[in-house]
Amino acid sequence: MTDRVRLLPLVIVVLPMLGLCDSVLPPGVRSSLDLRRAPDSSLSIYVENLDTGEPVLAWNEDVPRNPASVIKLLTTLVALDILGPAYTWKTEAYLLGKTDGDVLDGDLLLKGYGDPFLVTTRVWQMLREIRQKGINRITGDLLIDDSYFDVPYHDPAKFDREPLRAYNVAPNALLMNFKVVRYHFEPDPESATVRIRVDPPLENLRIENRLKVAQGRCRGYQRGITITPNETVDHMVMSGQFPSGCKTYAMHRAVLSHNEFAYGLFKSIWQESGGEFSGSVRNVVKPDDIEPFLVFESLPLADIISKVNKHSNNVMARQLLFTLGAERFAVPGTEEGGRQVIQDWLKSRQLGSAKLKLDNGAGLSRNSRISARNLGEILRYAWQSPFMPEYLSSLSLSGLDGTLMRRFRDDPLTGKAHIKTGRLDNVTAIAGYLQSRSGGRYTIVALQNHTDVHRGPGEEVQAALLRWLYEQ
Repeated sequence: MTDRVRLLPLVIVVLPMLGLCDSVLPPGVRSSLDLRRAPDSSLSIYVENLDTGEPVLAWNEDVPRNPASVIKLLTTLVALDILGPAYTWKTEAYLLGKTDGDVLDGDLLLKGYGDPFLVTTRVWQMLREIRQKGINRITGDLLIDDSYFDVPYHDPAKFDREPLRAYNVAPNALLMNFKVVRYHFEPDPESATVRIRVDPPLENLRIENRLKVAQGRCRGYQRGITITPNETVDHMVMSGQFPSGCKTYAMHRAVLSHNEFAYGLFKSIWQESGGEFSGSVRNVVKPDDIEPFLVFESLPLADIISKVNKHSNNVMARQLLFTLGAERFAVPGTEEGGRQVIQDWLKSRQLGSAKLKLDNGAGLSRNSRISARNLGEILRYAWQSPFMPEYLSSLSLSGLDGTLMRRFRDDPLTGKAHIKTGRLDNVTAIAGYLQSRSGGRYTIVALQNHTDVHRGPGEEVQAALLRWLYEQ
């Protein structure tokens, strides 16, 4: 009985009271840190009660840390606030030549304005509209104008020496399908070979298949497949031993240059739908004195930011940053211009911080920095915004979709948290909103930077924090 009396005050200290800020870590968070031998100093937390506006838990909240993809919360919020949820991008088609019936005796020019989601199905729809307006055969070339953005030389291998990864693709004013194809691999045990199918099919992409089937279970990183590109990334050598136990396997990888990808995709879809085209591709700047034959509009911004945040799409986030620069300052849009727009936005709303380093706005950066408190303040502003419903719905729902689809599934937390996740080597982060068991609503930010924290320990800390907050 005496021991129980002694323990009671400790329990009261460890479990913070609602609405009162406490600098003591919740027991589950403390246990996760201790178990993984991660120092307290590696973690920053900021939790605020949205009903009262009071902080509930603050831990190293003013320390600037690498937020990884969580920084997309800022980029998408500023885009939503400045451009509005109904904002759309356009892609213009011009006929440079004479038309005779369904024949264009000349060139087709496409000018991009930064549509972040001009994926294969959308390109198909755009070309279908050109066909519906009467053009079937093009005797000249495909001309591409991507001058709306000024993107400096980009080395896709610089960040992590993975130049073919989709997350390393650079922005472009005529970005098509993220410059990425999906490889489908299917073994043929009888011939000990592997069939490779590419989606979308690109005539100007050459695949050299050296894959062999090897007896074994379906496991292993990339299923034993090695992809070796040539210097221009238009010739891929597939080699390695593909396990016979795999019925099928797929992976997404970047190919070609932006303009060569657009050309290959255009030609493939145009010819597949019955059109005639045998020209080449050239990069140009559109003349000022011509009117577009077709203006193709993108999905609205509210839909775009959902794709950015739920699936943590880096190049789409970067397209937003360049778009902000182009809309606010003189064309062409630049990364620096986009950063300036966001800094001005933060300053005008008294949300700025000298500790903030935005870098590319997507989080694929070793230099990006923000504090947990600053990000929490930004989330509070978003909650009070008239566009809060659009912003909130862009975040992953715990256990249901996006990057949280496989976390907290069939769990009391299922559907209770709208969260943006972030992860890089030695970085894990979450930020967003949670509804507790009692119905209270909170902003929650957790940023952790420590060796190997991305390999699992970071998610354990996050889960402990979310479960603690849910019980408040």
